[in-house]
Amino acid sequence: MSKRLGMAVDTRTCVGCGACVIACKTENDLAVGCVRDWVTTETRGRFPDLSMTVRSERCNHCENAACVRACPTGSSHYGDDGSVRINPAKCSGCKACIAACPYDARHVDPRTGTVDKCTFCAHRMARGMATTACQEVCPTRSIVFGDLNDPGSELSQLLDRRESYTLKPDAGTRPMHFYLK
Repeated sequence: MSKRLGMAVDTRTCVGCGACVIACKTENDLAVGCVRDWVTTETRGRFPDLSMTVRSERCNHCENAACVRACPTGSSHYGDDGSVRINPAKCSGCKACIAACPYDARHVDPRTGTVDKCTFCAHRMARGMATTACQEVCPTRSIVFGDLNDPGSELSQLLDRRESYTLKPDAGTRPMHFYLK
């Protein structure tokens, strides 16, 4: 059985510190003003009855990725591990994939003119590492990365035990990025 990489963020424990954002930016030497992940805060209710959810967000590495379908050059494609990848050598910078992504998870790298996004730290995986930079630095261990096809992986076990959701399920993209309630 082949790998199918995915990620989950525990919304009970994420405090929105931004360590994941800084780790990703540093790990991937991103251009000024560019990020591959970000933190959002959603507040519900009216004072004094408020609730808040904090989420670390990034590319959802969808099984039915709109960006892959929209890419005219084949630059946006699926890796052998199920993650959505970009081949910069094939990218024309046309931004069709940016327009197609319902999660606003892509940007143009101003240094290269090509599209960039979260890679689930593919370069780290290629070196035999098992964690993404964001997961490694998370002080509350809210980010869990792993193989969705491995029932013994921490990620698979968490998703079996806990209620989870994905963003924009009506988009039909089948995200591999989950949020634990």
